[in-house]
Amino acid sequence: MQKSSQNVRPTATSLAVDYECARQLVLKYGWNSTCFQIVNPGIEYWFGADGESVVGYVTSGRSRVVAGAPVCAKDSLAGVVAAFERDAKRDKLGVCYFGAEARLESVLHDSKDHAKVLLGAQPVWNPSHWTGIVTGRSSLRAQLNRARNKGVAVREWAIEEAHGNPLLHQCLHAWLESKGLPPLHFVIEPETLERLENRRIFVAEHGSHVASFLVLSPIPGRNGWLTEQFPHHPSAPNGTVELMMDAAIRKLGDEGFDYVTLGLSPLSKRARIEPFDNPVWLRILLAWMRKHGQRFYNFDGLDAFKSKMTPEYWEPVFAISNEPTFSGRTLYSIALAFTENKPFRVIAGGLQKAVTMEFWTLGKKLRNAFGIR
Repeated sequence: MQKSSQNVRPTATSLAVDYECARQLVLKYGWNSTCFQIVNPGIEYWFGADGESVVGYVTSGRSRVVAGAPVCAKDSLAGVVAAFERDAKRDKLGVCYFGAEARLESVLHDSKDHAKVLLGAQPVWNPSHWTGIVTGRSSLRAQLNRARNKGVAVREWAIEEAHGNPLLHQCLHAWLESKGLPPLHFVIEPETLERLENRRIFVAEHGSHVASFLVLSPIPGRNGWLTEQFPHHPSAPNGTVELMMDAAIRKLGDEGFDYVTLGLSPLSKRARIEPFDNPVWLRILLAWMRKHGQRFYNFDGLDAFKSKMTPEYWEPVFAISNEPTFSGRTLYSIALAFTENKPFRVIAGGLQKAVTMEFWTLGKKLRNAFGIR
């Protein structure tokens, strides 16, 4: 079975069949940490001719931007990459694997027809070691105690309880509203609460409210899990997210899992690959983004949060494109993928939020200065 969504307008039935086929293949072969995210809304599918491989991607600009890597048996990976890229070429499209990890990078490492850039790093733990890590970190224990002392309690919810739950939606939307940018999509799709099959969800409750929740997605090929999403209400007590992570990782350790990651920390330098470095133009652009983009996306804050959880190691995460040199065109295709082909609308929305917040902050200062309540 081989399909390109470029050629056939999908029906509701065909979309459901493709989703189920993709989900089953991920459960059989998924290795990349983002493997289960290909079942999220908005993903297109390409299936290998033998029915034993799938690639989840979005068509953006002149490229197919792949969510991570092809899902297939390890020995088939090189052949699946070649077949998928031939199919994209027939549609006059390039290919970029966003969020590629060691397995795909090793297959394409010596290819002169592929270029890679380092996106950042992802922290990794063996859940069975987690208790010892917490024991050795007084600052982490203090965060956990802050949340406990405020009455935060964490429990795993059954899928039936979580599916469509209004308290979870309220928490999610409050968190999204607090962000500098409108919601992004692709491999950071926020709307996962309607597709919780095979996922797990841990919820931090504060009184009758949901203070935060954690969605875990399986990584079957590594007997592990990705913390795909952990939104928290802006009013959640300090330490809530850490307490939720602690409960989830302890349970994974008790159940015999070997691997858990918090996912990509964009622009993180904690897994630099020597002597590899990104192209000069991209290093300049990313340095500018890190310095001036904090209002819209807190790169340093996210990296610091993941680091203080004391990872056992960091894995490099790449974008790999089928071109001799990584190009600005491919970078633009990635931006299109995250913004549903509407990057300027997202930027405008972010600027509008920023201006609104500046006026709100100024008004608050003036009210305080003149004693106005």
